[in-house]
Amino acid sequence: MYRTHLFGYPAVIVCSSSIIKFVLQSSHLFPYTWPNSELVGYNSLTAAQGERHSTLRRFVSVSISQPSALNRISILVQPRMVDSLRSWAEKGTVIAFDEVKRMTFENIGKLFISMEPGPLLDTMVHCFVGLLKGVRAQPIKLPGTAYHYALQDGAGNKLCDEEVIDSIIGLVVAGYEPTALASMWAIYYLAKFPKVLQKLWEENMAVSAKKNREFITGSDVSEMKYTNKVVEETLRLANISPFLFRSGDKEVEFQGYIIPKGWKLLLWLRYNHSNSEYFEDPLCFNPDRWNKPAKPGTFQVFGGGSRSCVGNMLSRTELAIFLHHLVVGYKCELINPDAKIDYLPHPKPIDRVKIAFSKI
Repeated sequence: MYRTHLFGYPAVIVCSSSIIKFVLQSSHLFPYTWPNSELVGYNSLTAAQGERHSTLRRFVSVSISQPSALNRISILVQPRMVDSLRSWAEKGTVIAFDEVKRMTFENIGKLFISMEPGPLLDTMVHCFVGLLKGVRAQPIKLPGTAYHYALQDGAGNKLCDEEVIDSIIGLVVAGYEPTALASMWAIYYLAKFPKVLQKLWEENMAVSAKKNREFITGSDVSEMKYTNKVVEETLRLANISPFLFRSGDKEVEFQGYIIPKGWKLLLWLRYNHSNSEYFEDPLCFNPDRWNKPAKPGTFQVFGGGSRSCVGNMLSRTELAIFLHHLVVGYKCELINPDAKIDYLPHPKPIDRVKIAFSKI
């Protein structure tokens, strides 16, 4: 735990799992904050506080997290996944990150606003890319800055109809880039670890044989034990949410340390996910480590406490379904297996995982 200054505020960066657990379970002491909340909307689930947050969370949970919702969404997203993989094979060589981002946003468009691929959805992708850059930027309202761009829509106007728009924006921001990053890293690791790929293929071929070419469901995914281990290991190493923000509204003492009132807290989740105290050989992709659960408080890729990600089961389910269609029908090879890693704003190979892709 150490002091710094971020996004215009004095701040404390927290790495210890015990302190992170304390903060996440003490929402009355450390309310959730995001530096640029106005970009996702003050009425969104991301920015709402107290009873308003609880109400929105219940509504969203019913829509995307209940078993019936997961089964419905599972069927809805698979046609786009199947079509995307087929098109990759036709191209022969693709940039995996670019392709999964396109596939992910097309499914989000279908899921949340019933929009099919086309020029309008392409325009929305462009706008959301700008929004995501602004969310991570210093909040400076000057023309030319990422933050200023993110405050505008395509016509340069402020967003309107806030109650509806805030909810949609919050869901898209939470589901777009993290899902695409996890899918990209899954492709990367499976290409790097053929033994893992073989075990994953065997399990999914058995499921495919039972389904007789029908789409799998959320219920099927829950029974795919090894696939779920691959999902957890991918999420651990991908670190789709490497840190979380909280606000210190009161002076708080913890284990002899004083967190001053008014300071911001940045909870560095990535530290624990790559800590050898908690995960043996932490940088090795090893799904079998999930034969037993992680130590409490050490695996928090979706946060924790009352503000944990409400879409965590949806993210896991979508990644498992994508892996199913990927491994039963296709093979890929990294064009640049030793590509260096670019760590900002999220870790990814500098070639964005360029692959040779073909049908089995």
